[in-house]
Amino acid sequence: MKILIPVDGSAHSTRAARFLLRRWSEATTPPDITLVHVDAPLSAHISDYLDPVAVTRFHAHNGATAMRPVRRLLASAGHIHDERMLVGDAAEEIVRLAAKGRFDLVAMGSHGRGAVGSVFLGSVVLKVLSHSKIPVLVVR
Repeated sequence: MKILIPVDGSAHSTRAARFLLRRWSEATTPPDITLVHVDAPLSAHISDYLDPVAVTRFHAHNGATAMRPVRRLLASAGHIHDERMLVGDAAEEIVRLAAKGRFDLVAMGSHGRGAVGSVFLGSVVLKVLSHSKIPVLVVR
């Protein structure tokens, strides 16, 4: 089973990974896990003043920082995983990667803001749920 876990460095992402590890700890064949972090693009006001190498380094640093907690969790469980770092709209990139990579499941942590909070703040989970053809597991 191929599982995509979007991570943003929050405890919610770590909770989703921990949930999966508990569920599949006794499985004869462990799932194939890929972590993905989608960094928001820099505004033109900022990126115009930076060279492409600096922008790449900035996004790489953000991705590494966001993945650190889940990396540690998977390493302590002895689970080998893949990682992807993307730049763009988080929901769009997650849905695109899930389809293109032929994943069986997307497992996401929810911040639990509820329906009203999602209307005002925008919810990546809600957008992935509504646009993904791949099953999405939301862990709260």
